[in-house]
Amino acid sequence: MGKTPKLIQSIERSAALLEIIAQAGGSARLREIAAISGIEKTTVHNILQTLAHLGYVQRRPGDMRYHLGGRILNLSRIVGDDHALRDRMRPTLEIIARESGGTVHLGVPSGDKAAYLDIIDPHDPDIAAARVQRREALEGSAVGLIFLAFVPGMGKRVLSTRANALDAGVRQEIEAVRIKGYALDLETYRPGQNAVAVPWRENGEVRASIAVTGPSSRLPPARLVRLAWMMMKHVERATVQQC
Repeated sequence: MGKTPKLIQSIERSAALLEIIAQAGGSARLREIAAISGIEKTTVHNILQTLAHLGYVQRRPGDMRYHLGGRILNLSRIVGDDHALRDRMRPTLEIIARESGGTVHLGVPSGDKAAYLDIIDPHDPDIAAARVQRREALEGSAVGLIFLAFVPGMGKRVLSTRANALDAGVRQEIEAVRIKGYALDLETYRPGQNAVAVPWRENGEVRASIAVTGPSSRLPPARLVRLAWMMMKHVERATVQQC
């Protein structure tokens, strides 16, 4: 038999707490987690606070329970659900591409960046296919603003690797996205290109972002707003059909 490795207690306890939350159906109260784990309540609280800061658990407004966070759910998604998500959303992406005439992106969180599972470019399908799975920074892009606005802990993860990434202007944009429900990029990410993005939710949690991009001459701000409402309509319809 191999030699037993030296275990790091804090990591061992963190894994145990995550398993307890998962076995409880994805959410549990602090008292319940402490009782099942046998770990002192204050220690459990401190570990959960750290996991929340990292995005592995989260608290929701008005809810005393700890829920599995977007970061751990995204790890699960990466392992086995990316292809299923892409296949499930492809018809909706095609409708949006047809009605907008722009390039449509399906993005998902990937650490402190966004990865693209699918891209439909009616004007250049080969280039679109080559860009799939590419990871890009969140700040500045419409897709990234959706995640920064709606995925708990995402902003903290960005700041942990890019300390000055979210300046006052970006923070104002994030707040505007929370209010309006969609994100605009007016030649911020790429000169000459505008974009609009909307969230896609599963069980109330934002799992992906759908964006339409194109030349700013064809996608002025007023048209982007109209496209946002069209996109949200189709995304909502797809969500209802998949339930």
